[in-house]
Amino acid sequence: MIHPRRKFLTSLGAIAAAPALTGSSVLHAADPPKRSGEPLLKLSLAAYSFNKMFARRGTPDQIAKAEMTLEKFIDYGAEQQLGAVELTGYYFPKDITTEYLLSIRQRTHRLGLDISGTAIGNDFCLPEGEARDQQLQDCQDWIDYAAIMGAPAIRIFAGRVPKGDNEEAAIERCVDGINQSLNYAAKKGVFLALENHGGITATPAQMMKIIDAVKPSPWFGVNFDSGNFSTDDPYRDLAIIAPYAVNAQIKVSMKSPEGKKYPADMPKIIGILKKAGYRGYVTLEFEETKPLEEIPKYLKTLRELV
Repeated sequence: MIHPRRKFLTSLGAIAAAPALTGSSVLHAADPPKRSGEPLLKLSLAAYSFNKMFARRGTPDQIAKAEMTLEKFIDYGAEQQLGAVELTGYYFPKDITTEYLLSIRQRTHRLGLDISGTAIGNDFCLPEGEARDQQLQDCQDWIDYAAIMGAPAIRIFAGRVPKGDNEEAAIERCVDGINQSLNYAAKKGVFLALENHGGITATPAQMMKIIDAVKPSPWFGVNFDSGNFSTDDPYRDLAIIAPYAVNAQIKVSMKSPEGKKYPADMPKIIGILKKAGYRGYVTLEFEETKPLEEIPKYLKTLRELV
């Protein structure tokens, strides 16, 4: 069995071009999932694309006054002839009930939409204590919510090294948090997709340390975020994590190591996913201005590419 992480330690380029894994049915956390058939990319849209228009974990009154609600967003997804929407966790009510989750599931299905996934803003780098316990409980709660709604995946974060701590210890705690959460996710049939989201996942080397240490599970993978590697060659780095993707997000811009934004090469990004044999939703996460005006243009571009 060839382990991409071992090849990574020798050469970044070798990993990106590593051959498909063959000759064993043993599952390792650091092995990309085996995929059947040609690449298949389907289109979704993240609620985060309208971030400033939502009320965050609001009361019923706050949600009603907001320019965008999850219900309106689902309707918008149907109007755009999408196959799915991603329902980011930040915009659900402060008090989430089973009845509300079922109403969301009913609404999406009646409009012919899948829920491609949901997301939480967790930090598994926190040291032992009440705050960490709450992070683990929140993740378990969202696994339950996802299962009720029929959402197949939750994109999770790793977190950041606490002040005065070191990265090695933070990664160890992160892996432990993922493993604990995976035990529960597997029972509920929900994927946990680790996003390349700064902190201890800012580079593919850091991502691979975590991936390689997570216990073997068919319910774990990567949330491929095209805009989150602020490295000297983000396309090379995206190609390294693409084989592990169980969920994918597409941004229309990228950031240089100095933090300067520049337009993303969307054909190149989609090409990376196709070369990796990815089969699943690609979710547009629009972070620019004028979302109502601009999103349809980018959806058109993505439709042509996928």
